[in-house]
Amino acid sequence: MTTPLFSHTLNAKTLALGLLASLGFSFSAQSQEVGNVLTRTPVYQQVSVPRQVCTQTQTSVPGQTSGAGALMGAVAGGAIGNSVGKGDGRALATMIGVIGGAIAGDKVEGPQAAQTQTHQTCTTQQVYENRLMGYNVVYEFAGKQYSVQWPKDPGPTIKLQITPMN
Repeated sequence: MTTPLFSHTLNAKTLALGLLASLGFSFSAQSQEVGNVLTRTPVYQQVSVPRQVCTQTQTSVPGQTSGAGALMGAVAGGAIGNSVGKGDGRALATMIGVIGGAIAGDKVEGPQAAQTQTHQTCTTQQVYENRLMGYNVVYEFAGKQYSVQWPKDPGPTIKLQITPMN
């Protein structure tokens, strides 16, 4: 035969209250009431916020030669100069042919088309924003008006926790 844990019976409400009391919950004669909201005014605060602002600028870079025209001109001019004259004159003609051929070959090749490059510049600027901080609420309860600052819009009514004073 099994023995009951409790020698007397407890109803569920008494057991629940006893359990909550043992966990540290205190009970007082509080009641939940409702107040009628008369006005609710949003409260804003201006806040400085850093924001990155970027601008793009385009610049034109002149084209450059590859150097191939100057090289081919120098080879051709050196060969032509080498075929002219004899001895020291040949060396001088070769040298003049190389230099002249390089200059002429560079001019014949010509520069490539100019290129457009885009540059991005970013800076951090302080921008001011209006942020909603809460609501100034005026409500009526038991024939009196009260004011409170509330973190969100309470709507047409506000729940009140009424605790009697001794």
